Amino acid sequence: MILPPVRYVRPQSVAEAASLLAAIDGAAVLAGGQTMINALKLDLVQPTALVDVHRLEELRGIEVADDGSLVIGAATTYAEIAASPVVRHHQPSVADMAAGLVDRQVRNRGTIGGNCCLNDPTNNFPPLLTALGAWFHITSTAGWRSITADTLFAGSLATALRPGELLMSVRLKPLPEGTRIVHRHLQLAADSWALARVVVRLDVIDGRVEDARVVLGAVPGSPLRLATVEQALLGHPADTRLTDAALTAFDEADVETVGDAHASAAYRLEMTRVQLRRALDDAVERSVAA
Repeated sequence: MILPPVRYVRPQSVAEAASLLAAIDGAAVLAGGQTMINALKLDLVQPTALVDVHRLEELRGIEVADDGSLVIGAATTYAEIAASPVVRHHQPSVADMAAGLVDRQVRNRGTIGGNCCLNDPTNNFPPLLTALGAWFHITSTAGWRSITADTLFAGSLATALRPGELLMSVRLKPLPEGTRIVHRHLQLAADSWALARVVVRLDVIDGRVEDARVVLGAVPGSPLRLATVEQALLGHPADTRLTDAALTAFDEADVETVGDAHASAAYRLEMTRVQLRRALDDAVERSVAA
């Protein structure tokens, strides 16, 4: 389908980008464009202008802050994240996620910021970054602010970004030594979207779960934290009984699923339970092995 007419601007700095977003009513950020271009073709979005930030060096790069946090620029591509030894050392689950995204063409162009700001329920990074307790640094002509993943992700295809704001970077604090991160999903195909997605984080100290995050993707409202399951895991020994405790606390009423041409709502719900069980089994196995 032919793209509709739309104004295209390429700012030379973050300050110029913020000014353009503030000045042009209905302007949208163009980063990797992996989803935006398709959405334009399908007439799903009608921005008045595209502000291309893909080449802004201020939005790119990977570094370690003084406090040991990993800082990833919003326009950093999946391929750059996957290939970074710094990411691999400090946040291996993020490197693994980036390396497994779709195909090489998408990894070379898609950005972590675009993945988060779209917040499609099938996207990979929002559930993982929620489990990791990520912080997001945002700028606009009004100044700077930082918000957590729990605040940024506001439901399917929605975020807490305000009109005129631009995501600058993602910040991930160092993980405790006993942290286990496991991501499991069921996909239509290796390069397709997920029918069910679960991320489990367990902070294990002296053989017991000190903190836990259980986050679902591929469901309405994604990323969705399962508070009752998390609470059931706290203080529990990190052994084979952990999975049973979590599944007992898993309340299907807390999880909404929808049916479509690929799978029924009931199948998606059951596969979510299966992926949760497998993720917890993997986390327990890693804890025992450690």
